[in-house]
Amino acid sequence: MAVTGFLTDSTLCIGCKACEVACKEWNDVPDDGFVWSGLSYDNTLALGHSTYRHVKFVEREPKAGCGGNASEQLTWEFSSDVCKHCENAGCLEACPTGSIVRTEFGSVFVQPDICNGCGYCVVSCPFGVVDRRPEDGRAFKCTFCYDRQKAGAEPACAKACPTGSILFGRLDDLERAADRRIAQLHASGMTDATIWNPKETSVGGTHAFFLVRGDVRAYNLPPKPEVPTTLLKQSWSAAAVAAGAMAGLSLMAFLYSSNSRRGAK
Repeated sequence: MAVTGFLTDSTLCIGCKACEVACKEWNDVPDDGFVWSGLSYDNTLALGHSTYRHVKFVEREPKAGCGGNASEQLTWEFSSDVCKHCENAGCLEACPTGSIVRTEFGSVFVQPDICNGCGYCVVSCPFGVVDRRPEDGRAFKCTFCYDRQKAGAEPACAKACPTGSILFGRLDDLERAADRRIAQLHASGMTDATIWNPKETSVGGTHAFFLVRGDVRAYNLPPKPEVPTTLLKQSWSAAAVAAGAMAGLSLMAFLYSSNSRRGAK
């Protein structure tokens, strides 16, 4: 079975939110609450238990090179965020019930009927993607439209995207497509275009990677994400040192007390 993935090209995103709507409709995801956030035109704000795709609105000063608006206008940029389906998934490592599994397509899937709502996956995600529903405490996130892939169809978000900003396919094909797109953008003057895919970190790369312009943090993408479990060795080492020190001090106190009693006799 082919390992699949998403390539989200923010330079092609127009902020229409068709991906958000298609995701909600197909997966029967509840609404996010009809409240105006006041943060640009972004009312979903972030990924969560009821938002598997989130189109982020980024307002910037105009950039040099092709693209963007006239120099006297504000530059708008958009990017459709989603679960990264990490190669080394912190949520999968932390799950104690086997609710979170790796599918044959390489995606990370949460089985809601097995989830016990412990929340370990929430704190173990380097991207803050996994979230619990208040109604029952179970964890939810992007399913990568596993049911659609099983039927030979592409995920609903990629199907609905009108500009080709969200590409779905074999992971190796997408990586080559990203390289070609970067070369094209650089040749057109967009030299600040980069590919975000943290292969050099403990995450080990993602099955949903992004092409963005400028600072990746503006798109809620950390430059160097790490799987929290990589800190366990350091934590246990520190605990062992502390335990050893306490044992040593206890022994010294015992010996001192014994010597004092002998001296008193």
